[in-house]
Amino acid sequence: MEDQEMHLKVRRVSDKFTESMYVLANEPSVALYRLQEHVRRSLPELVQHKTDMQNWEEQSQGAIYTVEYACSAVKSMTNSSFYFKNIDSLLRQAINWKEQSSNSQGRRKRAVDSSTPKEGGERHRI
Repeated sequence: MEDQEMHLKVRRVSDKFTESMYVLANEPSVALYRLQEHVRRSLPELVQHKTDMQNWEEQSQGAIYTVEYACSAVKSMTNSSFYFKNIDSLLRQAINWKEQSSNSQGRRKRAVDSSTPKEGGERHRI
């Protein structure tokens, strides 16, 4: 009887040991299966996020380029105030010359008109 009890106890220990070895042997496989399952579910979403981020980066780079270009244009406009002042001065000089030219032509025309006898006036003198 003791032999049978001993045999039963050995069998239980052996079964428990076998079960423990089976669990330990399969635990990495179960873990890897769970990892694979997780990656398969989350990978498409991660790829979509990556694509969205790349698109946003491109749009941001385009906006940054546009802003930098606009800033440089504004800076160059502020630096060109000297040229605008020069243009303004030249335009004022041109306007003055034109007015002087018009005034001198008006005086000449009046002088020519006053020195030329009128036809009607000549007939009365005769």
